[in-house]
Amino acid sequence: MMDTPTPPNLDMRLPASSPAGQDVYQAADAPALLDVRNLSVSFGGKEVVSGLSFSIAAGEKVALVGESGSGKTVSALSLLRLLQDAQVSGNAIFQGPQGAIDLLALSDAGLRSVRGSDISMIFQEPMTALNPLFTVGDQIAEVLELKLGLDKSAARQRCVELLAATGIPEPERRATAFAHQLSGGQRQRAMIAMALACRPRLLLADEPTTALDVTLRGQILDLLADLQRQHGMAVLMITHDLNLVRRFADRVLVMENGLLVEQGPVSKVFEKPQHAYTRQLIDSKPVRDVLEPPDQGKQPPLLQADNLRISYRTPLPGLRGWFSHGEFVAVKAASFAIAPATTLGVIGESGSGKSTLALAALGLLPFIGKLSINEKYWTGKHNIDKELRKLIQVVFQDPFSSLSPRLTVEEIVGEGLQVHHPELSKAERRQRVEQALTEVGLGETLFPGLLTRYPHEFSGGQRQRLAIARALIVQPRLLILDEPTSALDVTIQKQVLELLQRLQKEHGLSYLLITHDVDVIRAMAHQVLVMKDGMVLESGPTTQVLDQPKHPYTAALAQAAVENSLENQGT
Repeated sequence: MMDTPTPPNLDMRLPASSPAGQDVYQAADAPALLDVRNLSVSFGGKEVVSGLSFSIAAGEKVALVGESGSGKTVSALSLLRLLQDAQVSGNAIFQGPQGAIDLLALSDAGLRSVRGSDISMIFQEPMTALNPLFTVGDQIAEVLELKLGLDKSAARQRCVELLAATGIPEPERRATAFAHQLSGGQRQRAMIAMALACRPRLLLADEPTTALDVTLRGQILDLLADLQRQHGMAVLMITHDLNLVRRFADRVLVMENGLLVEQGPVSKVFEKPQHAYTRQLIDSKPVRDVLEPPDQGKQPPLLQADNLRISYRTPLPGLRGWFSHGEFVAVKAASFAIAPATTLGVIGESGSGKSTLALAALGLLPFIGKLSINEKYWTGKHNIDKELRKLIQVVFQDPFSSLSPRLTVEEIVGEGLQVHHPELSKAERRQRVEQALTEVGLGETLFPGLLTRYPHEFSGGQRQRLAIARALIVQPRLLILDEPTSALDVTIQKQVLELLQRLQKEHGLSYLLITHDVDVIRAMAHQVLVMKDGMVLESGPTTQVLDQPKHPYTAALAQAAVENSLENQGT
């Protein structure tokens, strides 16, 4: 039986000289559900979180914000001891069903009994958190069987109910899908369903709405708030989305370089931030800085699609599945064009067909209809398509999973040169790699030994810059940007967008921008395409479509974005 340490005096206050300069307290008769004191986390002797102290009451919603690398995710993971090779010190007193326990002092067996039942976590990157060898339904059902003792049939039924509760379409069919068969937003909702399966007392939510469009983001927030009210669940939400913080949280904690620099009620911190870093976060908003292209009618489109139809085979139940298959149409009759040095933004909810459209443009999916790049067509033959691939490159949504963890920066960025310019010597390749890295804001002066480092040694924003450098090194004319900033905090998002705007001006690049963020569309896109359920609902110049929408769905997206913006401004 595990030891139960004596809880500290929870009526204490932090002194005014504490790093945050704020009081952390709970009434003596209402101890905190979680009370963290002097949490420090180090790797290899280097401290990345220093003296972090905060508390969360039962039923309270607390947001932890800060830039990539500020220590917010590391802090949350350390509470459940999910960090490898980390040295963790301090106390994390949790009021469990059997009394107060120190999470940092529990045995492995004791901690396993807490994880998933009393404390659960939604991870930021569901593609890496979900097991690729099992369906999402099997993974959710496993939690219900192990933690709640449900039989397979009951667990399966409950799994479908949980997926439906998170707003995932066709929950029975999605339960039989593998992670790679779901869109980014659908994978995120499957992770949320798994985390809430056992109705935990405390939910650690690491960017739970990262891949969701603005309307679904609101639905998930409403879902979490409803469950929190019903079951008295407390939530520690790690996020870079300040609109989300304003709408959801009771209190906010701001971290910079491993230190808690400010905390307090959300309204107070947003209206009168005391720390310069907090003011910087609040003021970070995408700014439009693109050149309006010359008369597009005189230039042939760089990419043109006419009446595209993209479908997937689906299994049929019973004996019919042995002899035939069903069909799921992901994109229906889509037509669009991208002129040189312009950006076409494609916006829509998860599962609308945005990323499928991008994969078809890359020649990675079969399709019906016409699709040309610089008046040339995909043939499916490697030798013929090789030259076409130099013209079009891609930056994926999740740089952590798209960058090989076994290759160095030099190997990752220079890989395209080996394919398309094998005549270059090793020294010439290295020189081009260094030039590409410098162009995206990464260089040896800032990162000694940069070329020999691996992706895990960089923050999310830095990894995205590596992905952009890898795409640029073969000098393409068109970049497909699949949610390039969705996983980044607001300050890094602004920096990446400014980088993309500068590269477009300097190189005359065209972009096919896939996003769920209306603010990003307004900042980057010349034209916009609105998709839902595989169909193009509306298209045209960005300002015309967003300011004078013709379709109710477009109007709902634009209105939700405006409301979020107003909330963030405190109006």
